[in-house]
Amino acid sequence: MSSALILMDFQNGIAGRPGFEPVVDAAARSLAAARDRGVPVIFVRVAFGPGYPEVAATNRAFSATKANAGDAMHVDAPGTQIIAALAPRDGEPVVVKKRISAFAGSDLDVLLRGLDADELVLAGVSTSGVVLSTVRQAADLDYRLTVLQDACGDPDPEVHAILIGKVFPKQATVTTVDAWAGDL
Repeated sequence: MSSALILMDFQNGIAGRPGFEPVVDAAARSLAAARDRGVPVIFVRVAFGPGYPEVAATNRAFSATKANAGDAMHVDAPGTQIIAALAPRDGEPVVVKKRISAFAGSDLDVLLRGLDADELVLAGVSTSGVVLSTVRQAADLDYRLTVLQDACGDPDPEVHAILIGKVFPKQATVTTVDAWAGDL
């Protein structure tokens, strides 16, 4: 059995917004613990090609982005890059996804299978977006799951609390960064 830490949507235009500083700090602690103990780390970000060819008009989540964001969500745009506090090191994969789930439109599952990872430790912004979608899809792919509650954040604290307290425990172990790191 092997674990991998998956840091999701910790990019300038999402986790770099005001209010997510405590979540980024917790994610930085998880990253340091993983690196110190040799746990593989994979970063996930959402980005699109010029003109958003990957976004259908029927996609409620991203069609407004396609219509209004200009180049803000382009794969090379500053807003889609991993925030400096969590800068990937050489050799740490950065996966680009095309939808909400970290698996959708990405090679994440292939990378995880290559690492022989069967347990995913998840952190991300937002709890009701990438974390929820990834928990659901990863569970359906038969991964064992841990969600780092303090390294996840959502614009709506009530939604975050319900997901962390009631929804995720049905498919994942929910813990804190410090408790997880202490068990490594």
